[in-house]
Amino acid sequence: MNNTAAPSLSKSTFELSDDAFYTPIHAALGNIQARFHAYQEAKFTQRPAEFFSLELCGEAGELANLEKKRWKGKTISNDALSDEAADVCIALMNYANARGIDLASAVVGKLHRIEEKRRLLEERGEEY
Repeated sequence: MNNTAAPSLSKSTFELSDDAFYTPIHAALGNIQARFHAYQEAKFTQRPAEFFSLELCGEAGELANLEKKRWKGKTISNDALSDEAADVCIALMNYANARGIDLASAVVGKLHRIEEKRRLLEERGEEY
């Protein structure tokens, strides 16, 4: 498995303009969600959103359990964490598709609200 870290931007060069930040996220996530939907529809039994919600909770719990073990000092490989994180992502995509949620728009909307709150706190000298 590839365990390279996600690309990072320095705080000084990071821009939150729609073109530089939000638009690429919206486009990429929308494309990814559509591909998951097509794959799920073509290859698997249709299941209700409730199934995927429970699956998402289970997979997130498995990831959290590995983190807890690591926190307690046990050796947990990054491969194991990566595998569980992938399961969480897949379950989330399946849930959003089953529920008819436009995840790209939801994420970008939430990021806008987070940034608005972060800016307000920053103006008051507080951290988010």
